[in-house]
Amino acid sequence: MADKVRVLVVGLGHMGLSHAKAYHRLDGFELAGLCTRRLKSRTDLPAEYAGVPRFEDFGEALATVKPDAVSINTWSDTHADFAVAAMEAGAHVFVEKPLAETVADAERVVATAQRTGRKVVVGYILRHHPSWTRLVELARTLGKPLAMRMNLNQQSTGEAWDWHKNLMKSLSPIVDCGVHYVDIMCLITGAKPVRVHGIGARLSDEIVPDMYNYGQLQVTFDDGSVGWYEAAWGPMISETAFFLKDIMGPKGSVSIVMDESGGGSADMETHTKTSSIRLHHAALKPDGTLARPDETISMADEPGHDELCEREQAYFLKAIREDLDLSDHMADAVNSLRIVLAADRSIRERRVVEL
Repeated sequence: MADKVRVLVVGLGHMGLSHAKAYHRLDGFELAGLCTRRLKSRTDLPAEYAGVPRFEDFGEALATVKPDAVSINTWSDTHADFAVAAMEAGAHVFVEKPLAETVADAERVVATAQRTGRKVVVGYILRHHPSWTRLVELARTLGKPLAMRMNLNQQSTGEAWDWHKNLMKSLSPIVDCGVHYVDIMCLITGAKPVRVHGIGARLSDEIVPDMYNYGQLQVTFDDGSVGWYEAAWGPMISETAFFLKDIMGPKGSVSIVMDESGGGSADMETHTKTSSIRLHHAALKPDGTLARPDETISMADEPGHDELCEREQAYFLKAIREDLDLSDHMADAVNSLRIVLAADRSIRERRVVEL
């Protein structure tokens, strides 16, 4: 391989452009090609990418560019096929979450990576976020079992609502966003998920039939821990308590506290940016009052969205350069997908799903 990893970026929406910027900034990467549908109508691509080859067809781009790596940021229904095609062509793969639309397709991607020796990094951006890393560390000190409460609701209008409606042609909110937060739950507990229950509601006639834009999943682990996650999209969604990240255990609780002066649920920065972490201790004094006050851990200097994307791509580069073993990373991606798809199945079949 040359000094720089030549990467083809496929899909140039919000995440695709952020990742393209990261490849452009990182010394170890070279932007070798850009590919997206209706590329000719795009006027928002940075001027510094003017000399980068551009394509509207993935197969043509892959054959022409012959990249060392492919960054897949397209609609979820293309993830598995694009990832497999890229690896068969000899390229390493970064793929946005979810890894695939079915567990079988996700396992097909993993099997291809194992057979070809190519690296696959899935876009679990929270794993590269210092606040979330700290949250996981602190949650693991709370004892077992744990009760984990998380949500991310988005009040979307205009172009954002149009984008969500298009996304819901194939994925519900709890599947698309849920893999992030279920992955965090699995990292915290280190336990095996055994049971999933989901509820959902269709709050708009604008979305495709047999789809819901509000959903909640509940997952039970074999260590007795439980977790729930809620996600919803649309102009009717409440701005009240749209961002909740809270873990409780026998020894106390830990929570991410948002800056109330920040953007609303539609602001992508609020999806990753935190203000502080609050650690609560459950220990009591002999008189029954709390033995220790709550601790507030400031996260004021944390990275923004684009910087997080850069950290994520730096890890992708490290995986390639240092031949990291990504077996656990890929297994975790399949596991979190299995859980959210079980929740979706639970909603549609109106029953609890045993894993």
